[in-house]
Amino acid sequence: MDAFTSTILEKGLKGDSIALSEAERLVELEGQGLMDLLHVAGQVARRHAGRRVDLCTIINAKSGWCSEDCRFCAQSAHHNTNVDAYPLLSTEQLVEAARKMDAEGVDRFGIVTSGKGISDEDLQALTRAIKEIRRTTKLEVCASLGILSLKQLNDLKAAGLARYHHNIETASSFYSRICSTHSYSVREQAVRNAQKTGLEVCCGVIIGMGETWQHRIEMAFALRDLDPDSIPINILNPIKGTALEKRPLTPPLDVLKTIALFRFVNPTKSLRYAGGREVNMGDLQSLGLIYGLDGMMTGNYLTTTGREPRQDKKMVKDLGFAIKGG
Repeated sequence: MDAFTSTILEKGLKGDSIALSEAERLVELEGQGLMDLLHVAGQVARRHAGRRVDLCTIINAKSGWCSEDCRFCAQSAHHNTNVDAYPLLSTEQLVEAARKMDAEGVDRFGIVTSGKGISDEDLQALTRAIKEIRRTTKLEVCASLGILSLKQLNDLKAAGLARYHHNIETASSFYSRICSTHSYSVREQAVRNAQKTGLEVCCGVIIGMGETWQHRIEMAFALRDLDPDSIPINILNPIKGTALEKRPLTPPLDVLKTIALFRFVNPTKSLRYAGGREVNMGDLQSLGLIYGLDGMMTGNYLTTTGREPRQDKKMVKDLGFAIKGG
């Protein structure tokens, strides 16, 4: 291990973020230098998260018809993807799905709706569902419902919501190439509003949308400044009919280097796999948990198929890790 990697390790173990110049040097590493760095990222993750992996799952509670033009999204009305579109699921459907995931041994259940926000009617229905899920399961309930007011967020918290999810998606300097119907600053404010209410916050990114390594560095430091509790790393799974359908998959080593970058900039945060790991990482999925992650989303995603929780639980246990809630 060279002096640079040793310095990165020392900072990470202390919980200190690396400097911008160190991040820029980090992303240039290849070969043995990169492998040493990945090993160090794993050490930092274990120092701050132990050998336990946090499993979460989501349900597409309201699908399609979204007015926003995010270039990656299959649910945008600006794209022709033929995804199922439906209004908010009933309380009974949401509770039943949560109970199934509770039986599978996951830790968190996320309710996700399409659209820029939610109506007061949907808010009332969701608060009822959250209360019932909290009453009948051991799950922590999370939600990703778009850009909400402080009152809406407070109502959800009062119902038992533990964590609110809202991604920055990409770098501020790249954002206009991904979405034009709302600004990056609006997304940032949505995160800060959730924090103001005292909710935990899950805020992450999607890589592989055409951004550069400099953009990824920008994302990592933006998240450091936003200070979320959990950072999901999505890897673009190009969906036919979207504006990004022809983007190539991200090479596995680039995914692992990105995970290491985010771990060293945000050493004490929970970093998790999110969408796209199956198609981009293939048989190398487990390396993400070895080299810097301490959580992952399991089960299906919003419009694409994931892996069964039992498969992911086996992968975690085969690595010698434990399930956080298990």
